[in-house]
Amino acid sequence: MTAQGGSSHPADGQIGIALRRAALAAERAARQRASAERHERLAEETGREFHVTMAAMHRRVAERHLIAAQLQKRYAHGLADRSEGGGARHLFMAAVAETCGTSSAALTLVGADMAQLALAASDQLARNAQDLEFVLSMGPARDAAQSRRTVCASGPAMEERWPGYGARLAELGLASVVALPLKSQAGCVGALTVFDPRPGLAESGVFGKVADALAESMLLGPDADPGLYGETDHRAVVHQAAGVLSEQIHCSLGNALSLIKARAFSWGEPPESVARRIVSGDLKLHY
Repeated sequence: MTAQGGSSHPADGQIGIALRRAALAAERAARQRASAERHERLAEETGREFHVTMAAMHRRVAERHLIAAQLQKRYAHGLADRSEGGGARHLFMAAVAETCGTSSAALTLVGADMAQLALAASDQLARNAQDLEFVLSMGPARDAAQSRRTVCASGPAMEERWPGYGARLAELGLASVVALPLKSQAGCVGALTVFDPRPGLAESGVFGKVADALAESMLLGPDADPGLYGETDHRAVVHQAAGVLSEQIHCSLGNALSLIKARAFSWGEPPESVARRIVSGDLKLHY
């Protein structure tokens, strides 16, 4: 406790930030609903299609803000649970997964070449799946970001669409996957990938609303936090290892990174595990 009687626990500050962001998102949703209602009245009075279109747009934006508020509240509740000795490790992504009706979801940020720049995962299963996509340079998140369309696959269709990736995904115990692009005005910044969601949710439209909320509110909005409360991983040790390996065997950084990925896939290890051994000098690779 502080001298003023308040808690000094680090989580308390984050809870306050999340709840303030939730309140701001709820206020924005209310303003958007009010604008939608005004255009709906004008549409009735004038019969102009313009007002119908504007009302629908404001309704969509209001839904996005409501989802953003819901994510922030769930994150705050997760922090409170963890401060009492419970809760998940990656609390914001756990809130994303819960909203999507699953326990396993991942967010991937990509560059212009569709290569992974960073990721955040709700649990180890989602992390393993994204590691697999990283080392193979193929999978649902990459396809969704590249096409800017929703990508769905389940069962044998996963292996047919992504040879190697689909089979390994099944080995992890995952039976279905849905990936959605994280769109911005300038293009696409990444993808939201949902693993084994509850039946029927993919058709409900909730995944698209969550993806929009993440892109427009968490990554690019006025309260943007691209680090997702510190949960985003930029794979720093992998890129460090690529630099070390490039110097050791006199190859390009791209080729060094490909060697690390190939070794991780063939050994069935996370790329970070291979990278740490290269950086420490315990593992020598040859080009």
